[in-house]
Amino acid sequence: MSNQQYLSVSALTKYIKRKFDADPHLQNVYIKGEISNFKQHTSGHMYFTLKDEKARLLSVMFAANNKGMKFLPENGMKVLVKGDISLYEAGGQYQLYVKSMAPDGVGDLYLAYEQLKKKLEEAGLFLAEHKKPIPQYPKSVGVITSPTGAALRDILITIKRRYPIARIIVYPALVQGNNAAKSIAKAISMANARAESDVLIVGRGGGSIEELWAFNEEIVAESIYDSDIPVISAVGHETDFTIADFVADMRAPTPTGAAELAVPHLNEILERLMNRKNRLTRSIQEAVNFERTRLTRMERSYAFRYPHKMYEQKLEQLDKTMDRLGRTSTRYFMKKRDGLNQLNDILKKQHPEQAVKNAKDELQQHVKVLRRAMEAIYRQKSQQFVHITATLSALSPLKIMERGYGLVFAEDETLVKSTQQVSKGDKIAVSIKDGTLECEIKEIKERIEP
Repeated sequence: MSNQQYLSVSALTKYIKRKFDADPHLQNVYIKGEISNFKQHTSGHMYFTLKDEKARLLSVMFAANNKGMKFLPENGMKVLVKGDISLYEAGGQYQLYVKSMAPDGVGDLYLAYEQLKKKLEEAGLFLAEHKKPIPQYPKSVGVITSPTGAALRDILITIKRRYPIARIIVYPALVQGNNAAKSIAKAISMANARAESDVLIVGRGGGSIEELWAFNEEIVAESIYDSDIPVISAVGHETDFTIADFVADMRAPTPTGAAELAVPHLNEILERLMNRKNRLTRSIQEAVNFERTRLTRMERSYAFRYPHKMYEQKLEQLDKTMDRLGRTSTRYFMKKRDGLNQLNDILKKQHPEQAVKNAKDELQQHVKVLRRAMEAIYRQKSQQFVHITATLSALSPLKIMERGYGLVFAEDETLVKSTQQVSKGDKIAVSIKDGTLECEIKEIKERIEP
């Protein structure tokens, strides 16, 4: 077999790719399916699989094609795509090169709106704690909208009618089209940089969701959230809710409503001021009348009519008080002096020197009593000793032996008291007055009792 009959893998793959690319039925195909294994590369390219109940199709959507998409694809999302079927030569796989994509079932703008709303809500941009209060009496009102739109005209008419003393500063911005979001965000930043407005109205008149879409862009939401000046959103009509409405510090149903929320009604303020002025005037008049009546009563009082008598009475009271004070102070000091003398007597009795003297006297009394007791005991014991000595002397065996008696001891040094304790031939010892006799028993004669 010749080698010219074999094809390289790349040659065969390239041939198949040409077949794919040349087939008009594989170009601009419309496919409906569910996204799985979705991944967006850092380059912006999207890689995913389109599937249904029976088949799968590898797909790629390059960054150039997905750049203008309003929503971000997710796993499980059903979509409608348009693209070309071709072959990826390096992998030898055919796949779909997606050129456009739309959600299957809901509009892409609605889906993008829901996705951004969920994202910003989770980030905390809608929390009430971040809402800034709207100033009650603003000196200047900033308006960010189209300079030629009806919304601006409504806002200007309403503010001039309600609160003509307020200064109105218009920050022109595009409110529709591809560059509208950037234009609105730029105008908000400019207003904050100038810091010449107390409150901002951001909005436009009614329209379709596409016409209002700039107020659903993330860049506008972040600009409103970052604004140091309180923002009132006024987008579309009452039923239109945009992302800007949720982020703004206050939402107005219409541009005219925003102007009514931004400024008070001057006539109402003047009426309130007039009412308060009248109440204040009445209050002051009542207070003056009250004080005047009190002054008249004081002028007619005894003190004002006879002041010298009041003085004399006070002098008399002073003299009596001085007398009473003198008596009271004398009794007081006498009582204190008596108390001091009593304390001095108690102190003398309880002085340490006196206590030592009393202890010494008591000690001498105890010594005398103890000495007499010891002498009595000594005499008693001496008499007992003499008596016992005499008794012992009378009962001493030595005294008996002096009269010729002796004590007989066996060989085991036991005292022999009976002939039954010894036998013939035993050695015995007889202790007498002046010594001991060593003896041997030759015969035992028992005493016959008469």
